[in-house]
Amino acid sequence: MGLIQDLVGRFTQNVAAYVGDRVLMEAAVSAAANVILADSEIDEEEVETALAGMRANPILEKGYDTLKLEAELFEALERARTRAGRAENLQHVAGLVGREAGQREAVFLIAADVADQAGISAVEHRALAEIATALSVDKDRLLGGQSNP
Repeated sequence: MGLIQDLVGRFTQNVAAYVGDRVLMEAAVSAAANVILADSEIDEEEVETALAGMRANPILEKGYDTLKLEAELFEALERARTRAGRAENLQHVAGLVGREAGQREAVFLIAADVADQAGISAVEHRALAEIATALSVDKDRLLGGQSNP
């Protein structure tokens, strides 16, 4: 039974990769946007890190080209400029709660890489904590024990 479930899961993941997994993509761009704007400014290096992280995800890389990911990231950044928009972004992130841990952790790690450009600041730690809560993942374990300053 476990083998059949594993095969079905892999098949579903491959189909989602080629069709484009919108929920996963929205979660990734929304998490990255909330971290990028945690300090109230857009850093080009953080944007590039977010896009590189999304392109490294096999499902996102197969389902979306760089221009689409960039356009969706900038929409999420526009939302992240307001409290209501950041809350909406967190709702997109929480859309992954029913998914396997690997996908939820991948989205968190994209956001963590964005935050870790020059060390993770206190406001970025807070944004990551909100993202971890929305994804139901262990922030401290995924950050490798980095503590909140």
